[in-house]
Amino acid sequence: MSCDFIRPALPAVQRLSPYQPGKPEAELRRELGLAHIVKLASNENPLGCSPRATAAMQAALTDIARYPDGNGYALKHALASRFALSPDCITLGNGSNDVLELLGRAYLGPGRHAVFSEHAFAVYPLVVQAVGAEARVAPALATDSAMPYGHDLAAFHQRIDQDTRLVFIANPNNPTGTWLSSAQLEDFLAAVPPQTLVVIDEAYCEYAEKPDYASVAPWLSRWPNLVVLRTFSKAYGLAGLRVGYALSHPEVADILNRVRQPFNVNSLGLCAAEAALEDSEFLDVSCTVNRQGMAQLHAACERLGLRVLPSAANFLCIDLARPGVPIFERLLQHGVIVRPVAGYGLPNALRVTVGTEAENQHFITALTEVLAAA
Repeated sequence: MSCDFIRPALPAVQRLSPYQPGKPEAELRRELGLAHIVKLASNENPLGCSPRATAAMQAALTDIARYPDGNGYALKHALASRFALSPDCITLGNGSNDVLELLGRAYLGPGRHAVFSEHAFAVYPLVVQAVGAEARVAPALATDSAMPYGHDLAAFHQRIDQDTRLVFIANPNNPTGTWLSSAQLEDFLAAVPPQTLVVIDEAYCEYAEKPDYASVAPWLSRWPNLVVLRTFSKAYGLAGLRVGYALSHPEVADILNRVRQPFNVNSLGLCAAEAALEDSEFLDVSCTVNRQGMAQLHAACERLGLRVLPSAANFLCIDLARPGVPIFERLLQHGVIVRPVAGYGLPNALRVTVGTEAENQHFITALTEVLAAA
């Protein structure tokens, strides 16, 4: 019996292409039988997670047969204390991607649209298309600008009208690493219509050690239409647990929690995130390792004559001046997994996560050999 299960699906979903994550180490090991693999593809913390988070998870295992706290009381209150907000301003998610889905389900649909930039995080268009809304893509800044491929806020404004429900801005941006200054964002927010929610995705905020960069979380009292997204997957090293959150006006949080699935953050994620939030020493060490690794990779790219985009995150977007996918595939033969970003509109680039000093050197050696052979 032959059945067609594609045509009955919603038209917008039929047109979706699934998100492609970074290649797992186990998959490459199965394919090539390599003993030593360095994964620099998914912007994970190369140090792992906080020792406090590990201890909290071990303690929580004795109660794993119980459902988690569906409201995330302890983590919400810890976050509320950290940001000097009411817990009513916080929405917890199964990673910040989950909160992006909640925003799309709650505020988008046919006849509505969202605005985001060219070369922006791949989940934004997926969220918009899945609910049948229109995506309005703002062209990025020119390659010869001070922030090549970065967000052009003037182009954003040109695409915002009375039917714009969401604006997505990753700051720093993935996959380019580029960022917007506090002054630029302040001017932008002041000019956006009050009915349009501006979602500032700060997934890499902890790594952004730039003099003109600052989190916009303290601005929530000034702009009720501001939503700030954060995650424990990057600097806090909890990517495998999937814990993210949104900071927003209480009414926005109320709407998001109406469409949020019960128990969307598991027990281990809740307790690990709460413990990680208090481990400032681990966070400081992680940022130091990232800063040193950035310098190591920048120096190597300069020696190789490769252009690197400005980055305030924990990765570099490297312009190879040639198609990136063949270089990516050759690096796999050397046991190095990075991320080709042709799907982001950057066919000549690779995104490389900052690893430990040894992991970075493994990549540098492999890239040098691959480029020489090419």
